[in-house]
Amino acid sequence: MRQRGHVPPLSVAVVGAGYFSQFHCDAWRRIPEAVLSALVDPKPGNAEAMAERFAIPEVQESLDALLAKNRPDIVDIVTPPSTHRTLVAKACRHAALVICQKPLAPTLEEAREIVHAAQEADCPLVVHENFRFQPWYREAKILLDTGRLGRVDAVCFRLRPGDGQGPNAYRDRQPYFQQMPRFLIFETAIHFVDTFRFFLGEVCAVTARLRRLNPAIVGEDAGYVIFEFESGAGGLFDGNRLVDHEAKDCRLTMGEMRLEGSEGVLRLDGDGRLWLKPRGKPEAAHAYAWDDRGFGGDCVYRLKRHVVDHMTRSAPLENTGAAYLRNMEIVEAIYQSHERGQRIALETA
Repeated sequence: MRQRGHVPPLSVAVVGAGYFSQFHCDAWRRIPEAVLSALVDPKPGNAEAMAERFAIPEVQESLDALLAKNRPDIVDIVTPPSTHRTLVAKACRHAALVICQKPLAPTLEEAREIVHAAQEADCPLVVHENFRFQPWYREAKILLDTGRLGRVDAVCFRLRPGDGQGPNAYRDRQPYFQQMPRFLIFETAIHFVDTFRFFLGEVCAVTARLRRLNPAIVGEDAGYVIFEFESGAGGLFDGNRLVDHEAKDCRLTMGEMRLEGSEGVLRLDGDGRLWLKPRGKPEAAHAYAWDDRGFGGDCVYRLKRHVVDHMTRSAPLENTGAAYLRNMEIVEAIYQSHERGQRIALETA
């Protein structure tokens, strides 16, 4: 059994120097108990530019080259899903903990293999599912747990980031989005699968209708998913990546949410504001504190902070690889529902 208590500073190696890696590197640089010691990317120009930006002392073109010299406490993998199985297997043999960007793998079967490899290596695996760490969702969870909404019967999210129009959609950030055969649900809606479960518990059935609106991409970019929860609550994900919504930055929340309970309704707007309507009373702003920096209310930093707290203070760990498999099972059921044109029930414990 590997040692579970770790004394800071924790050495961190980031694998991948693409668009989203900047948020990971920025977050690690702001955590006093962590030292961002290495960056790995097969394209030297990419890695060197980011290493200079964040004062990272070591750059390597492969994880093998890094692990031949060093054994970082944390390996943070920020690469496309097709690379994850190989990278996680290597990292888990050397690091004390591995973080892997979502989606965890191209298929459910491969995701299970990744989780098994981490378990065989006795290495904690955390999936970088950051939406549940966005401050508006953490605050909503507090309101749920303290009973402010009573018995929650429904959740709805309308995804409207407005970034999927035309032949150049997504090219400025993550151009590989255009070629993903499964896109809206696999890449984006899985955030809300996880967030809905964070709020309301296990999903027992789904019904979905998906479609492609932009002919420049391969996968679906719009659709509806109805969720049924074991608690009896219902959920709706209404996604359309082409249309925007009322917000200063349409990618801050990526849309709008409603949580409806027996004692009140909680609404999230596009600027990260929460609005609470107690039963029988007018809606009013619900004040809470959060930092408008990084990505999505600094949720990347919040997730990294969570991991470091686990390693140094034995705080309970969310987003483990094993727990995350359920999200991917639900995603698979969503695609089956669309393909078969029917409601799909999921096995429950």
